[in-house]
Amino acid sequence: MTANETATAAAVKLRVTEIFASVQGESTRVGLPTVFVRLTGCPLRCTWCDTAYAFTGGESRSLDDIMDEVAGHGLKHVCVSGGEPLSQKNCLALMRALCDAGYSVSLETSGALDIGKVDPRVSRVVDLKAPGSGEVERNLYANIALLTPHDEVKIVLADEADYEWAKRQIAEHRIAERCTVLLSPVAGSLDPARLAEWVVRDRLPVRFQLQLHKVLWNDARGR
Repeated sequence: MTANETATAAAVKLRVTEIFASVQGESTRVGLPTVFVRLTGCPLRCTWCDTAYAFTGGESRSLDDIMDEVAGHGLKHVCVSGGEPLSQKNCLALMRALCDAGYSVSLETSGALDIGKVDPRVSRVVDLKAPGSGEVERNLYANIALLTPHDEVKIVLADEADYEWAKRQIAEHRIAERCTVLLSPVAGSLDPARLAEWVVRDRLPVRFQLQLHKVLWNDARGR
């Protein structure tokens, strides 16, 4: 890294809620040992959100500092999450730096903000908010045209009405032809077995998933 690049990295700041190592609990990367960089702030207020502690607070940290801590964990996979990480403009610089450093990087984003400027080396895991989230009007459907086979769409479902809505979206926008589609039940609201049965019954071209981190550690922070 040149002197100018070093100075730039030191000047770039992000507000960080936590950085920790765990196993990936969602997406096609489920089970992989991963470093999570959870950024602070989110413009959405989903009814089932389990990371509301990341809405505010956090600590202002330099890009250099973040990269050093990530490196200290000694893992290949890094997930940038939130909150809504794209609500911080310097998230783009962070993901670019992680890719440049050789990490396999994924982004967990709400689907309400433009994903078009995300480094193409990043696997974008984009939410599509179902009505039960209370934020269905925030879906930025322009993102769908930007999806590639390298990306994933995640839809979290609170009930059967959400499931029927998801079926319509998948068909109407031909999402499964663009990338992997993940369906998850809201813990405590929708019986996972029922969702799995509906997916098989309807021969839906999706991947059913549970949140592995909830199975292992419930909602413990830093896990």
